[in-house]
Amino acid sequence: MPAATIGPELQRLIDLLAKMPGLGPRSAKRAALYLLKKRQQVMEPLAFALDDAANKVKPCSVCGNWDSIDPCAVCTDHDRDAALLCVVQDVGDLWALERAGAHKGRYHVLGGLLSPLDGVGPDDLNMGALVARAKEDAIAEIVLALPATVDGQTTAHYLTEHLEGSGVKVTRLSQGVPVGGELDYLDEGTLAAAMKSRREF
Repeated sequence: MPAATIGPELQRLIDLLAKMPGLGPRSAKRAALYLLKKRQQVMEPLAFALDDAANKVKPCSVCGNWDSIDPCAVCTDHDRDAALLCVVQDVGDLWALERAGAHKGRYHVLGGLLSPLDGVGPDDLNMGALVARAKEDAIAEIVLALPATVDGQTTAHYLTEHLEGSGVKVTRLSQGVPVGGELDYLDEGTLAAAMKSRREF
């Protein structure tokens, strides 16, 4: 479609939609047209939800999860095992484990993985807070639920070294997680099996 046939407001919408994961320029155009056709049913509620989320949803100051309350609902849930802490790369992994019902403890979101090639070091991630939690909180075990990738393994080794001497048992996911696999793409059964068969790192 020639650019001249699309007004600036619609083009801006298409450009923003195209930045979403899984949406390219053509998919973004289809999504924009759908939103315009379903203005009252979808577009207007979506605009309100986006505005509401932008103003209210923040990272939890304790674990890094996204929520409108701080500490988040997971951190303030007294039915969870406070002695068991699961470390994940991102909030999507936390959601995946929750969807599988595989973890009954609390979480710590790193916000990424160590990646020297991409210039991501320990100071770019939520690692210092994890080491502090291991020393201050009544944590008995830390489960490293990180992807079985090179960066995931590098991050796991770094954390294991820095958690030594804290008196906390460090384990990792084992059975069921394929090499190169991302947690968010695994099915619930695989995640549950991996959590149950974790082993010391």
